[in-house]
Amino acid sequence: MNFGKRATDKKRNSLSSRSTMMGKKAHVSFIRIIFISLIAIMVIGGCVGFGAFKGLLDNAPDIEDVNIMPIGSATFVYDSDGNQLQKLTAPNSNRMPVTIDKIPLDLQHAVVAIEDERFYEHNGIDLRGIVRAGVKGITSGFKFSEGASTITQQLLKNNVFKDWTNESVVERFKRKFQEQYLAIQLEKQLKDKDQILESYLNTINLGNGNYGVQAAAHGYFNKDVSELTLSESTVIAGISQNPTRFNPAVNPEENAKRRQDVLEHMLDQGYITKEQYDECLADNVYDRIQAVEAESSEEDDTYSYFIDELTRQVIDDLMTQKGYTEQQAYNALYSGGLRIYTTQDPQVQQICDEEYGNPENFPAGTQVGLDYALTIAHPDGTEENFSKEMMTTYFKENEDPNFSLLFDSQEQAQSYIDAFKAAKTEDGSTVIAEQAYFTPQPQSSLCIMDQHTGYVKAIVGGRGEKATSLSLNRATRTVRQPGSTFKIVSTYAPALNECDKTLATVYDDEPYEYANGKPVKNWLTGSYGGPTTIREAIVNSVNVVAVKCITDVTPQLAYDYLLKFGFTSIVDTLTVDGKVYSDIGQPTALGGITRGVSNLELTASYAAIANNGTYIKPMFYTKILDEDGNVFLDNTPEKTKVIKPSTAYLLTSAMEDVVDHGTGTRLQLDNMHVAGKTGTTEGYNDLWFAGYTPYYTCTVWSGYDDNTKLPSGDYRTYHQDLWRKIMQRLHEGKTDTDFKMPATVSKTTVCTETGLLPNYNCPTITEYFETDEIPKKRCNVHSNKVYTPPAEENNEPTGTPTDTPTDNPANTPPDSNGNTPTDNPGDTPTETPGGDTPTDNPDTPDTPDTPDTPDTPDPAPPEGGGETE
Repeated sequence: MNFGKRATDKKRNSLSSRSTMMGKKAHVSFIRIIFISLIAIMVIGGCVGFGAFKGLLDNAPDIEDVNIMPIGSATFVYDSDGNQLQKLTAPNSNRMPVTIDKIPLDLQHAVVAIEDERFYEHNGIDLRGIVRAGVKGITSGFKFSEGASTITQQLLKNNVFKDWTNESVVERFKRKFQEQYLAIQLEKQLKDKDQILESYLNTINLGNGNYGVQAAAHGYFNKDVSELTLSESTVIAGISQNPTRFNPAVNPEENAKRRQDVLEHMLDQGYITKEQYDECLADNVYDRIQAVEAESSEEDDTYSYFIDELTRQVIDDLMTQKGYTEQQAYNALYSGGLRIYTTQDPQVQQICDEEYGNPENFPAGTQVGLDYALTIAHPDGTEENFSKEMMTTYFKENEDPNFSLLFDSQEQAQSYIDAFKAAKTEDGSTVIAEQAYFTPQPQSSLCIMDQHTGYVKAIVGGRGEKATSLSLNRATRTVRQPGSTFKIVSTYAPALNECDKTLATVYDDEPYEYANGKPVKNWLTGSYGGPTTIREAIVNSVNVVAVKCITDVTPQLAYDYLLKFGFTSIVDTLTVDGKVYSDIGQPTALGGITRGVSNLELTASYAAIANNGTYIKPMFYTKILDEDGNVFLDNTPEKTKVIKPSTAYLLTSAMEDVVDHGTGTRLQLDNMHVAGKTGTTEGYNDLWFAGYTPYYTCTVWSGYDDNTKLPSGDYRTYHQDLWRKIMQRLHEGKTDTDFKMPATVSKTTVCTETGLLPNYNCPTITEYFETDEIPKKRCNVHSNKVYTPPAEENNEPTGTPTDTPTDNPANTPPDSNGNTPTDNPGDTPTETPGGDTPTDNPDTPDTPDTPDTPDTPDPAPPEGGGETE
C-alpha cells in the first residue's frame, strides 16, 4: 500500500469531496430512519399491546360483582316430622354446601397437594408454575399439556367464566388473562385462603353427578364429608382433574393411579408420613365404593305422588308470589338449595300406602291397563311415532272393533305390543324407542286433609307400582264426574245457607222434568217417595228433590258456591266445535258437569264443611327456607268463609245419617263419628265416598282409567272398604269428640209433610234448625188442633218421620216389587236448559284439554247428568 505524500493527499481529498460527503450523509440518514422507525414500531406496538391488555382487563368482570360462592345446590324436602323425603336436583346442581370447618384437613391438604402446592404462598397466580409449564411445553415440541392454574383461578373459571368449555383459542387466551387478573384482585380483597378453598371444594365436579365434596362423600361413601378418612379423602381429591376418567365407581383402576399421585404429593410436601402413605395404599377403599354403589342402585328415586304435586305447587307459587318465569321457578326449585317443609304426615301416608299395596283390598281378577308409545325409523331414514291411541285404532280396524287397552294379564298386553311392533316394522323399519307402562285396573285415588289447617296429610295417586316421576296423578290432576257427592256442595249448601231452606223443608218426590222436558228419575228406577225432607233426600240420595232444590236455589247461585268451594274445573261457558257447554244448569245438582272434578278439590270442599264452613285451599307445604335458613316462601293459608257454621253443622248432621242408615252404612267406624256422602255416576264409571270425622277429611275415588263401566259385586264397593280400613287405622286411640254444634243451631219438632210446626194429627220429626230458620207457622194440612210436644222433645233428630221405619237392612227403599237393590242406575237428564250436556254418545266432542292432565281422560258427564244413586 502506498503511504506517500501524494497518495495520502489524494485519499484525503477523496474523503472530503462533495460526493463522498453526500453519500455519508445519506447513509447516516437511512440508519437514523430505520432506528427511529424501529423505535416508533416498538412504541406503537407497546401502546397497542397495552391498549389490548387494558381492554382485556377492562372487559373483565368487576371484582365487586364477582361471586365465588357455588351455584346450583340440591333442594331437600321434609315431612311434617322433619324427616327427609326427597332430594330434588337438576343437572350440575347436586350440591350440599358445607363450611370449611366441616371438611377434614386431610381432604383440604390432599386437594392443595395435587392441585396447587403453593396455594398458601402465592397471590392468586403461580409464576413458578407458569414458567415450569411453559418450559415443559416448549421442550415437548410445543405441546402444552401441563396446566398452571391455581385453585383461585379454577374457582373463578367454574363460578364466573362458566362458558369456558365452549370457547375458541382466542377466547381462551382472553379468558386466561382476565382469570389471572381477577385471581390477584380476589386474593387482595378476601385475604383469607380458607374462604377460597371452601368455595372451591363446594364447587368442583367430582363425577357421578356429584358437585362439591359433601355430595361426593354421600355419593361414594354414604357419609358426611366430616367423617371421611385420609384414604377416602385422597380418592375424592383425585377426581376433579377429569371427573369421567377418574370416577372411582366407574373407573376404579384409573382413580387408583391418580390417588397414588395424590398420596405421593402429600408425602413430598409433608402432609402425611410414610406410614400413613402405606396404610392408604393397603386400604381396600374401592370395595366400599362398589358396595355403596350397589346399594344406591337399588334405591328408588322416583318421586311419590305427594312430591309430584308438591313440585307443581311450588313452581306455581314461585311464579305467582315471586314473579318468576316458569324457567326461573324450575331453576329455583331444583338448583336453589331450598329446604321445603311439607304437610305430609309419615304415619298417615304409610297407612294409606300399605292398604293400597294390599291386593286383598281390590277386586279379584284385576285387569291390566296399557300405556304405550313407539318410535321407529323407516328404511328411507324417516322416523314415525305411534301413540296408544294409534295402537287402539289399529286393532279396532284390523281385529276387533271393541278393542281397548285393557287386558287380562301383562303377558296378554305384551303379546299385542309385539304384534303391533311387527306390523309397523314389516317393511324393514327398526325400533328406535318404546315405552310401555302396565297399571292394574280398576284404579283408585285418595286424599286426606286436616280440615282445621288445610294441610294435606297424604295422597295416593293410583294403585300399583309408580314407574316414573311426575306421572299420572289421579288424586290431583285427573278430573272425573262426582256423582251425588256434588249434591251437598252445589245444591244443599246454598239452599240451607241463604235460600230459606231447612233440613225439614219438604219437596214432593214425584215424576218431574227438567226445563227442557227430559224426565228426572231417581236412582231406584221408577220409584218415588212422595213428600220428602231435604234430610231424607240427602240420606237416600233422591235425585228429584235435588233437581227441584237447585231450581229453587238457581243454577247460577249453585255455580257461584262451587267456585267458593274451590272447584277450578267447572266452566261458565265453553264452546267446542260449535257446541256450547255450561255447568250453570240443573244437571249440576247431580254432578252432571262438563269436565268433572279432582279428588283433591272434592276433598277440600268437604273439609270446608267439616271446618265450620271455612274453606282452606289445600296446602302441601308450610314454609320454604333458602340455603342460609331464611324464609323464602311462607305458605299462609288461603281461607274463604263459604257457609255459616250453622249450615255446616246441619249438613254434617244429615251426612251422619247417610253413614248411620243411608247409602253409606259400609263406612261406619268403631267409636268414631263419621259424616259423608256417597256418589255414583250412571253406568258405574265413577264411584266416590267423601267423608270426614272430627279429625280428618278423606275422599276415595274408584273407576277405570279409560272410563269403562265397573262390573257388579266387589268392584262397586272396594273404594268404601278402602276408606273404612284406612280411617279406622288412623283413628285408633283417638277420642270420639263428636261434631260440635254451634250456639246458632237448635232443634224442634215439625210436621213431616210440610216442615211447619205440627198440629195434633201431623206425622212429626225432630229436626235441627238454624235458630233464625225455625218455622213460625203451623201446618194447615192436617187437623187444626194444636200439637203438644212429647216428653222426648230433647231427643236427637231421627231424620225420619215417626210413622216411618228408620232402619232398612238393605239401606235402600224398596221398589214396587219389594226389592231393595243397593245399586241401580236411574235415568237422568242428557241436556241442560238451552243446550245439551256432553254425553258419551258419538256426537259428543272430545273433552277439552285442561291444565296438567295430558295423560288422563277428562270424561264428559255421562248421559243423565252422571248420577245413579
